[in-house]
Amino acid sequence: MTIMSFLRSFIIIFVLVFVVAAAVSFLYSLIAHGSGQADWESAVRLGIILGIILPSVKKFEDKK
Repeated sequence: MTIMSFLRSFIIIFVLVFVVAAAVSFLYSLIAHGSGQADWESAVRLGIILGIILPSVKKFEDKK
């Protein structure tokens, strides 16, 4: 896995996780508290963490 493919995977996973986490936190806030506010910090944090971990796992699996 080259650097470019790693970065491409990171960006795709980051965007997907960010959108899903923001939507879930918005819906939770709307249903549970009655105010639709997304938790942007958690969405960014989760996107970065999974954006790094998932391509790394794929890279190590390809080595086997």
